[in-house]
Amino acid sequence: MHELEFELDRDYVELNQLLKLVGLCDSGGAGKAIVASGAVSVDGAQELRKTCKIHAGQVVQVEDIVIHVHAAE
Repeated sequence: MHELEFELDRDYVELNQLLKLVGLCDSGGAGKAIVASGAVSVDGAQELRKTCKIHAGQVVQVEDIVIHVHAAE
């Protein structure tokens, strides 16, 4: 399992944009396709909403990659 840390510098980031920002895809549109495929879970539950708001403290998983979202200091 590969783990990534993401520092959130605002209130939230949309799920498809998070996937782009951590480098799992090249564009927000590609991020939407990954979410639509059912491969993404947020805090352990499958997430199909492409623009779901991800806040600090949440954990996003795409297959064997885990993204920990933290608030910027």
